[in-house]
Amino acid sequence: MDKKKLRVAITHGDTNGVGYELIFKTFAEDAMFDICTPVVYGSAKVAAYHRKMLGIAGNCHIISSAEAVEEGRLNLVNCFDEEVKVELGRPTPESGQAALMALERAVADCRDGLVDVLVTAPICKAAIQSPDFAFSGHTEYLADRLEATVPPLMILCNSTMHVALATAHLPLSAVPAAITPELLDGKIRQLYEALRRDFRLSAPRIAVLGLNPHNGDDGLMGSEEKDVIAPAIARLADEGIPCFGPFPADGFFGSGAYTRFDAVLAMYHDQGLAPFKALAMEDGVNVTAGLPVVRTSPDHGTAYDIAGHGTASPASMRAAIYAAIDIWRNRAAYDEENSHPLEHLYHERRSESSRPKSTPQEGEA
Repeated sequence: MDKKKLRVAITHGDTNGVGYELIFKTFAEDAMFDICTPVVYGSAKVAAYHRKMLGIAGNCHIISSAEAVEEGRLNLVNCFDEEVKVELGRPTPESGQAALMALERAVADCRDGLVDVLVTAPICKAAIQSPDFAFSGHTEYLADRLEATVPPLMILCNSTMHVALATAHLPLSAVPAAITPELLDGKIRQLYEALRRDFRLSAPRIAVLGLNPHNGDDGLMGSEEKDVIAPAIARLADEGIPCFGPFPADGFFGSGAYTRFDAVLAMYHDQGLAPFKALAMEDGVNVTAGLPVVRTSPDHGTAYDIAGHGTASPASMRAAIYAAIDIWRNRAAYDEENSHPLEHLYHERRSESSRPKSTPQEGEA
């Protein structure tokens, strides 16, 4: 298992963005071929256009099927032969359709076992919409196409933190109603399992953020913390899952409180992603937990504003590939170790005194 060189499927993303630039720069380093066999899903014609426009030397190994992959080369599965007009820096129906065709082919090969893990370059969610893609993003599409048995969990991570989202691609107005005891119970359990299986943390500690300013100020600005979030945390903590909170979100990251935990569960998209990207934009990775296939992606978007300039950093793409390989190996090792578990002879119950106190209410302004 440890010696297997994984086949990493990489979709080209939106063809008017920085996807190809990230791929070419990532595999300009020969050392990348020592750790994986890349299988890019895209267009030979579009790839050639981007390479020439960026002035990057080298060639792709163009193949019609992942079965023809060769180690030590940048393989490209030609997903379509149609001409695609590249208009760098702007979303178009053509760029969205090209992204979808590559994604569909990559997912099919994941299901068929022709590749081991999936790394997706950024798409434009508006451009890719069609009768075949009526989803709010990659996460929801993959859960549907890969027939996930549980709703997926979005986890943003780097070497120092893991930030997960209780709700992901929802309008802000819909978030309060979505924060239910059942949702939090499922997300905290899922995050705990992902930390143990995907990231090999034996006893991970999870911080849970509140929803309202200042944790609702004892009901003055909302009661979700008292009525829903705190009771959910208490129930799971009594079961032995080390989760703590709720913590007021405004100062949690700035004060460094996140460093005392292995993961943070935010209540909604920007509550978690805004501080994460401020602290970890360069090497952040988006991991989708809950899928039968390991999927990661860079933590940034199409970067239309710099597409074609040659200035895009491949750090997040490279980190996404590393993370996909690590998670695949971690899952394999974890599953092997737990294939014949010993019977539990006792249940360890954490005392309340062992739990950290909530951080002070931030900014009573």
